[in-house]
Order: sequence, then structure tokens, then C-alpha cells
Amino acid sequence: METSSNQSSIPLTVLAVGDIGPDREDAAELFALNSSLLQSGDVTFGQLEFVLSDQGSRLPQVRHTVRAKPKDAKALVDAGLDVVSFAGNHCLDFGAEAMLDTAENLTAAGAVVVGVGADIHRARKPAVVQRGQTEISFLSYSSVLPHSFWATENRPGCAPMRAFTVYEQVEHDQPGTPARVHTFPHRQDLAALVEDVRREKEQGRFVVVSVHWGIHFIPAVIADYQRDVAYAAIDAGADAIVGHHAHILKGIEIYRGAPIFYSLANFAMDTRVTPEQVATVAFQEILDLNPGWIPNFKSTYNFPPDSRKTIVAKLTIEDGKMADFGFFPGWINDNSQTEILTGDDERFDQVVEYMRLITKEAGIDTDYRREGDEVRPVALARDGR
Repeated sequence: METSSNQSSIPLTVLAVGDIGPDREDAAELFALNSSLLQSGDVTFGQLEFVLSDQGSRLPQVRHTVRAKPKDAKALVDAGLDVVSFAGNHCLDFGAEAMLDTAENLTAAGAVVVGVGADIHRARKPAVVQRGQTEISFLSYSSVLPHSFWATENRPGCAPMRAFTVYEQVEHDQPGTPARVHTFPHRQDLAALVEDVRREKEQGRFVVVSVHWGIHFIPAVIADYQRDVAYAAIDAGADAIVGHHAHILKGIEIYRGAPIFYSLANFAMDTRVTPEQVATVAFQEILDLNPGWIPNFKSTYNFPPDSRKTIVAKLTIEDGKMADFGFFPGWINDNSQTEILTGDDERFDQVVEYMRLITKEAGIDTDYRREGDEVRPVALARDGR
């Protein structure tokens, strides 16, 4: 990766991409259309979905999952990834042995792994990368958690940022009518996250918080707890929030001058399905979340039409502080590859307009301004809460 000199006034670029899950013989193929961009960042960050291990066995509570290959770790690093989060709802799909082996394989390949560990203390440990005189700290957590996937004092897992759901009956005299859905952060998990951010900020570091969270497949909607967590992290000193898991884009909010990328969507996700899988009740229920979702059994990419659109977040750091932020629009093809779009591609405008629509629908006061082949989010309302 390119690194800056020791002159802190020279801008640094942090790139962040969405979910990554290789399921093919040559994982490097997934990055054939975008590795030049990933390698251009001073630090590039991504979210891993599948274990990269041949150890362990599948746990009974796991739904859809894939076992990727140990050698895929090198493909991710060669493509340009420096920091990899594995905090998510698939980290323990094949047990603790496979999770820890995945982290070891990534480390051996040259990546810094964050968000998982042999206990809660190691799961919460930041990934700190130094470029010149600037230290960049990545903290990673998951809100989407099968039972016991979170680490404890004596159990391996990921760093949790759990949330609770409450259903409010709106019309008490009308049984069966839709309820309001309220979500709240787990108090202890949020306090731990805030403590982590404050500690890193006190060290003079630029802090990026990654959270595996949100409502998958449903366009625009952002759960209440996501805003609570993001605001608390920024109030504690976080410079940017990057979100994963939803598998479709969500809006970008600017809070106290810091960007909240609620979902970066997919980036390199192989998702083969069979007619037998699609016929199950569980899969049919998921398909209903996004109308127009038609599985393609000949494609490696099976997600809703909205999931073709993706972005690569770009953070520019100068003198240890945020100088600018924006994103590169992308489009995912039938081979699960993200093509980075140029400003003269009609799909570029489709991604930007989609971001504009879902952002407005989510009640976020952000617009998007084109600047060549990049897009800059612009706050429309007074910043802050």
C-alpha cells in the first residue's frame, strides 16, 4: 500500500468497502475490477462475512453460510485491504476454532484484524495503523448476533453492540393491526463502545468505528438504535462511522461534522443459491423483504436489484483530523465484482439518485454533490443534534 511521508500536512486517504465473502476457487477474481482503487488508499478497510478456515464445524443455530478458503486471506490483502473487521453474524458460523484461525490467516497474510478475539478484551482491541505521524484507530462491533456469538470474559466471539426491540400496539382496540417498532442500545455494550472511543481519542488517534448492524434488504429504513449508537460514538470523539450487514445501501448522515455511512452495502459477496434453498419458507420470507428479488441460479450474485448499487467510502485526513469525506459509486455484476463507476457512466447517476431518495425517505438532511468521479455528501440542515 502507498504510505505518506512523515509530514503530517500531507493528506492521507482511508477507503472503506462493504461486505466481502469469497466462494470460488480464485478469490482474487472478485477484485479484478477494483483493486487499483483499493491499493490507492493509504489505509483500506473492509468487512469479512465468511470464515477463511478449514477448521471447526458448522454450529446448529447458523442459517445461510459459506466456508471460504484459508488462501483467500492473501487474495484480500493483495487486492489492497489493510484492516479487516470480522465482527458480524457469521464470525462463529463454524465455531471459535475457525474464527480464530481466520484471524490468524489474515494476520499472516499482512492484514490487521479487528472486532473478534479469544475473549471480550481482545475482541474490543482496536486495529491501529500508523501512516507518517498519523495513527488511525479502527474499532469494530456487531449488533446482528446469533445466540452466544458475542465474546465474554471467558468465551471467544466478536465485540457486541447489542440492541433490544419493543413492539408498541398502536390501536389497542384493534387486535392484529401493525405495531410500531422501537429499538434501544444495550446499555453496557454502548458504554463499552464509548469507553473504547474515548480511550483511542485520548491517544491522539483518528478514530473510525465500524458496526455490523441495521435492517437487511429493506430499502432506506434505519433502526432507532443505529442513530443512538452513532451519535454516542461521535460525541465520544469518533471521526467517522461505517456500517455493514444490510446488503443494500442506506443514507449518509452528517452529525457534528462527522459522516455516518449507515450501510456501505456489498462489495465482493459470492452468493450462489439452489432451487431447493429458495423453496424453503425461510428463504421465501427473506425474498419478501425486497420486492422484485428474483434469484438467478446461474449467477454468483443473488441479492435484490437494489444491491447492485454500492459505494466505496473515502475519508481524507490532514493534520490528524478529518479534512473531507465522500464516496466512489460502484455497480456489482453477475460475477459478484464491483465495478468502480466514472462520472460519465449513466449508472453513476443512478447510484447517486438512489442515495438521494433513500436518504430523504430515512429523514436524513443530506444531499449529494458530484465532483468528477467522486460524490460528496452535503448537510442540508444545521449540523448537530
